Amino acid sequence: MSTDGPHLDPAGARAPVSFRQALKFWFWLGCISFGGPAAQIALMHEELVVRRRWISEKRYLHALHYCMLLPGPEAQQLATYTGWLLHGTRGGIAAGALFVLPSLVLLVLLSWAYTAWGSHPWGQALLWGLKPAVTALVVQAAYRLGLRTLKERWLWGVAVLSLLGMLWGLSFPWSRQAWLNDDTPPPAHTRYSPPRLLRALGLGLGLWALSLGLLALLLGLGHTLTQMGGFFTQAALLTFGGAYAVLPYVTQAAVDQYGWLTASQMMDGLALGESTPGPLIMVVAFVGFLGGHSQALLGHPVLGGVVAACVVTWFTFLPSFVFILAGGPLVESTRQMPSLAGPLQGIMAAVIGVIVHLAGVFARQTWLPGGWHMLPDLGAVALTVLATWLLIKRQMGVASVLGVCTALGLVRLFFN
Repeated sequence: MSTDGPHLDPAGARAPVSFRQALKFWFWLGCISFGGPAAQIALMHEELVVRRRWISEKRYLHALHYCMLLPGPEAQQLATYTGWLLHGTRGGIAAGALFVLPSLVLLVLLSWAYTAWGSHPWGQALLWGLKPAVTALVVQAAYRLGLRTLKERWLWGVAVLSLLGMLWGLSFPWSRQAWLNDDTPPPAHTRYSPPRLLRALGLGLGLWALSLGLLALLLGLGHTLTQMGGFFTQAALLTFGGAYAVLPYVTQAAVDQYGWLTASQMMDGLALGESTPGPLIMVVAFVGFLGGHSQALLGHPVLGGVVAACVVTWFTFLPSFVFILAGGPLVESTRQMPSLAGPLQGIMAAVIGVIVHLAGVFARQTWLPGGWHMLPDLGAVALTVLATWLLIKRQMGVASVLGVCTALGLVRLFFN
């Protein structure tokens, strides 16, 4: 049965997807999209192309190609692009926003709990149990993508080279080259025109200038919220490779340059971010919350933290919406172009190498909290192995594994 085109009824006639259906789906996706960008891209493919048949395989791959060429979170951009294809501008805004909203709310709540109880012994015990689970989640993401992708020797070679490149200090965009065809005629709202492009660009730039200008006007250029708006705009525009490339850049600036949080707190934030649905780059909400909380912005730590988290999220994701809503019609006009580079399998194989590298970073921080000169935390090693086994072999749900690991962290505290 063909998957080319919008949702089809059993008789084969085209049945449009209602906006209400789409809203429910995007909210559901935002609530369950664990595992990082590779897992989220695979989940969207399964739901949109295979199961619901709302979009064709070729359209999906063409959209994925464009999103992987952009700076910023490719999974969120892919959701925005697909929502835009289905229902125009309102569909793109709804899809992109609902993909992010659940993780923003969860991270604000977790950030508040972290500032309130993170230094408490049981708070430390929960974090001790959470970090091995996060490491296992990243391993699972690499494993699941590897099963689906690494079916030929050359793909194994691409994955290994990608990992070696990350270890050597290279970033990820070198693996993002492909053009994918689709012969399906574009919907009317996706047709390119220069006036439409200029309107979308003007609106996006206007919203950015208005929001950052108001912060500068009301609070001053040197205020933390103004600095956050400027920095996270720069991070969204200048860093390619998704969260894996952005996070080291954000960590260096947030810890060393601005002092919004410490390196240890950043690691805790990465653990919390990996344990929530949505794009991993949502850890920037944790960075913003701690920066606003520590400085008691607007006269109150919690209020300052919430406002800073929202400001950071706005400036991080606004460029992504502009890229899709302004550039989408232009990209759709290129769908008839011939293929210019390698297949999607090569891209996905390179993603596996990046994910394995991230798993190594988490494992080092989890197993060797005192550095290479100290003995490893054997309990954390054992818990990582257990969590990996539960996820991969027992196929236990993410929430259940997180619950088991945090419970074992509390048990450890009780017996210590």
